[in-house]
Amino acid sequence: MKKILFSSILALSLLSCSENKLENKPIIKNAVDNADSSIKGSFESGHGENIVHKIYVELMKNDKNLQILDDKVAKTDEETEKVTSQYNDVIDKTENYYTDANALTRAISDTILKQEINKEIKASSEKYQLKVKRIKDLIEQVGKNRVKLYDQYVIFQIKKTLPEIEKYQNAHPLKTDSLNNFINKQNTLLNELKNLK
Repeated sequence: MKKILFSSILALSLLSCSENKLENKPIIKNAVDNADSSIKGSFESGHGENIVHKIYVELMKNDKNLQILDDKVAKTDEETEKVTSQYNDVIDKTENYYTDANALTRAISDTILKQEINKEIKASSEKYQLKVKRIKDLIEQVGKNRVKLYDQYVIFQIKKTLPEIEKYQNAHPLKTDSLNNFINKQNTLLNELKNLK
C-alpha cells in the first residue's frame, strides 16, 4: 500500500514538473486587460474598507463641489449634537431631579406628609412635561432629519460611484482563455491519472 501511494505521489510530482517546464506562462496573465482606471487607487491596499467610500474619496480629490458638499454634511452632523445637547442636558437634569425626589419621598414615614409632597412633585413634573413637549418633538425631528440626511448622502455617493465601477469593469474585461487553458491542463492530468496503472 505504501509503495502504491509513494509511486502515485512520485508520478504526480514528475508530471507537474514536466508540465511546468512545457508551459511557463503565468496562468492569470490574460485574465484581465492591463488598462488603467480613474479609480485604480481605490482598489489598492486597505482590505476591509468600504469600496464605495474609497471611490467617492478619490472622486472628491478632483472635485471641489463634492468636497464642499462633504464638508456641509459633516458640519451639519456635528452641529446636530451641539444643538440638541444643550436642550437634552436641561431636560435630563430636570427629569433626574424628579426621579430622585420621588426616591427620597419613599423614606418619609409620615403618610400624610408623604402624600402631600408626592402631589407637589407630580404637579411640578406634569407642568414641566407640558412645557417641554414641543421641545422634545423638535429634538425628535432633528434626530429623524439626521437619519434622512445620512441616507440621502449614502444614496448620492452610490449613484456618483456606480459609473466609476462600470468604467473599471469596462477597462478590465475578464477573459476566459486563462480559465479554459487551466481546465484543459486539469483534464490532461485527470486523464493521465486515470490511465496510470
